[in-house]
Amino acid sequence: MSLLLSRRDLDFLLYEWLDVEALTKRQYFADHSRETFDGALDLAEEVATEHFATHNKQADASEPTFDGERVTMIPEVKRALDVLAGTGLLGAAMPAEVGGGQLPGVVARACFSWFQAANVGTAAYPFLTLGAANLLLAHASSELVERYVPVMLEGRIHGTMCLSEPQAGSSLSDIVTRAAPAADGTYRIVGNKMWISAGEHELGENIVHLVLAKIPGGPPGVKGISLFVVPKFLPDGTRNDVVLAGLNHKMGYRGTTNTMLNFGEAGDGAVGYLVGEQHHGLSYMFHMMNEARVGVGGGATALGYTGYLKSLDYARNRPQGRLVKDPATPQVPIIEHPDVRRMLLAQKSYVEGALALNLYCAKLLDDERTLPDEASRAEAHLLLDVLTPIAKSWPSQWCLEANDLAIQVHGGYGYTREYDVEQHYRDNRLNPIHEGTHGIQGLDLLGRKVVMRGGAGLALLGAVLGETVTRAAAAGGEAAELGTALGATVARIGEVTATLWGSGDPAVALANASIYLEAVGHAVVAWLWLEQFLAAAGHEGAFYEGKRQAARYFYRYELPKTAPQFDLLASLDRTTLDVDPEWF
Repeated sequence: MSLLLSRRDLDFLLYEWLDVEALTKRQYFADHSRETFDGALDLAEEVATEHFATHNKQADASEPTFDGERVTMIPEVKRALDVLAGTGLLGAAMPAEVGGGQLPGVVARACFSWFQAANVGTAAYPFLTLGAANLLLAHASSELVERYVPVMLEGRIHGTMCLSEPQAGSSLSDIVTRAAPAADGTYRIVGNKMWISAGEHELGENIVHLVLAKIPGGPPGVKGISLFVVPKFLPDGTRNDVVLAGLNHKMGYRGTTNTMLNFGEAGDGAVGYLVGEQHHGLSYMFHMMNEARVGVGGGATALGYTGYLKSLDYARNRPQGRLVKDPATPQVPIIEHPDVRRMLLAQKSYVEGALALNLYCAKLLDDERTLPDEASRAEAHLLLDVLTPIAKSWPSQWCLEANDLAIQVHGGYGYTREYDVEQHYRDNRLNPIHEGTHGIQGLDLLGRKVVMRGGAGLALLGAVLGETVTRAAAAGGEAAELGTALGATVARIGEVTATLWGSGDPAVALANASIYLEAVGHAVVAWLWLEQFLAAAGHEGAFYEGKRQAARYFYRYELPKTAPQFDLLASLDRTTLDVDPEWF
């Protein structure tokens, strides 16, 4: 069995739970079948195992360097990306007319999980490129799409997203990068961008930077932000005025260049091409940001999952201690000790729950794009909107906890570099910050998503979870018991949300938004475990028994944690609001 991901679990989630084969009945996916889905998954596992995982530790130990003129990195990164490009998997879910494979996004998401589990630093380059290509396809002119998207899918050109600036961070209303119109219809970009992953390298022929900037005279704040394509090399082959100021050195993702970029340092500005309309740049960028948020959750899941499998393998093979106090008896594998099994079961409940969340969100995107009626497409879009902050933050928090437990299972060996789990923890620790912190996602969920359209998003989430509770009640027995617990939690979410916004004080309502995010996230993952419990009904064998036991663990050990969180939220506590900064 692979120590990257469980193919058996992927097959269960894709075919026995989500029934992705049924997608082939839709016209958009009509050329596909279970055979093509399995072929893509097989190929992804093979490439990830043979070309990505093999240099993961080397890329971590020998991170990219900058000598003032060019970036140098280990050659294995480019070799792996070239192999990936040659498979056609880069554009697996993209439309056929731009060179894509038109696979369902849920299958492509499963495929990409293999690369993130094998080597998240190398996988970051195609991750960003695909996000940029999808944004261009959705919002750019046909000229820009034709110029860049097909070659991006061929792996010849890479992409980035340039939002943050040194003085602004995630407060995008404070960016100062400017874009002045030029006589030829292009723009001249001047400014600095910070924390730009994959911002400079020589892995391909070009890098397409998607840059947020303000056109002079536009509206203040975020309403005045526009979006531009700023390539490293212009169409005539000349170098654009985009300069690497330096590399940032992070605790994880060390194989990914992380940069500060200067635009327009040498002259009148870097040449940029406007995407869509002026002053609509942030709404366009959210197309890539939301995709990236779900993808960051996917990367966090993959890192948690591989750490879990490696700690499970270690626990099965590491003899230590005895179950009886008789030194004459042989030592037993540490998996025989109850506390080790507790840590393994916790990891299993986190990573398999998170993987279900990743794939469910990917299928919602397929539904949004390909369901036959507009009302169903709109419903899928709304549900995905509500789930996106959870899909980003819950795996980033709890699969990091899984990595922590994987280290603990290894004991003293866990924090040595001879074993992989210490690197997985360092890599995964970046994901609670990538694409918006927990605080930002909490504000998004409580401040926007559950109250938008008069609470339609929260009502839809409650209805979807309630439908599973109804099916569980009909199934009876243990499923009904789990459903009752979930139903009570869903009701509590509605009550507490009403209490928070009924206070009449937005500051109080949002003061503990991160706690709200965590509690609702736990409810969502409990729902997904009930879904898996129901999908496993009637099946025997170790795999299905493991699913049922992980569901029991989550309902007995994890879901009850939400009760005191909801109590705190309902009390409208002001502790964090009333603290004086001078008291620290």
